[in-house]
Amino acid sequence: MARATARHILVSSEAKCNELKTAIENGADFAQVAKENSSCPSSRDGGNLGTFGRGQMVREFDEVVFSAPVNVVQGPVKTQFGYHLVEVTERQD
Repeated sequence: MARATARHILVSSEAKCNELKTAIENGADFAQVAKENSSCPSSRDGGNLGTFGRGQMVREFDEVVFSAPVNVVQGPVKTQFGYHLVEVTERQD
């Protein structure tokens, strides 16, 4: 069974999501940006979601996590919760 370890940042607008992605691409620390901006409780742990299997997250999130290259920030990913930046830190297919 495929498993992935990922972290994310959840915000309410696509514009904010793009702004944060640019900051990370320009060298800002993902975990610090998550702590300061993410509305998800995982922000306390730098956005870390731990390890999970396919189908455990909402569909849009799941599709990105199980197809995106590892250690590359993806997004904005729109779900019912808002807009996410997602970084897969490890995956076993």
